[in-house]
Amino acid sequence: MIHLVEEVFNEQIRPALAQHGGNVEIIDLDNNVLFIRFYGGCQGCSSSKATLKGGIERVLKQNFPEISEVIDLTDHAKGESPYM
Repeated sequence: MIHLVEEVFNEQIRPALAQHGGNVEIIDLDNNVLFIRFYGGCQGCSSSKATLKGGIERVLKQNFPEISEVIDLTDHAKGESPYM
């Protein structure tokens, strides 16, 4: 299933994030919980929570109803140049 999730990231999520100089990586999928990490302009961005819940999690749940949650493991305090 992680391969299918990766396809959705490549087709829908990463292009949108790239418009703001950001990106995201999948860390793990465990017990229907997806763990991700933002980087680039998304690391430290004040809108990252909205992007996570209103964007990434919404899209993934539409495509994969079995995914119960998406958790952000990013250390946002270390973002070098967040998009504001």
